[in-house]
Amino acid sequence: MPDVKLSRVDTVLADLEYPITNEQAATELADVTLLLADGQRNLGDLVAKSGSDRFESTEDLQSELNNVLPREAVGEPYQSEGEG
Repeated sequence: MPDVKLSRVDTVLADLEYPITNEQAATELADVTLLLADGQRNLGDLVAKSGSDRFESTEDLQSELNNVLPREAVGEPYQSEGEG
């Protein structure tokens, strides 16, 4: 699979069949490189770090993914919550 920007990760997550276990999702996404504002990460590794055992939907998985991303990783201008 190609590299994917954080802003487009939902398109990759939508390709999975839900519900899906953490282990299944991590395996399915192991070959995806997530491009972040501060570099890149392996999407499967990030999913594996999630505290959830199971994901019910794309939104569920994306929410968990946001929880495991380092704060500086989401520094893209259109992802910003504003200047501090």
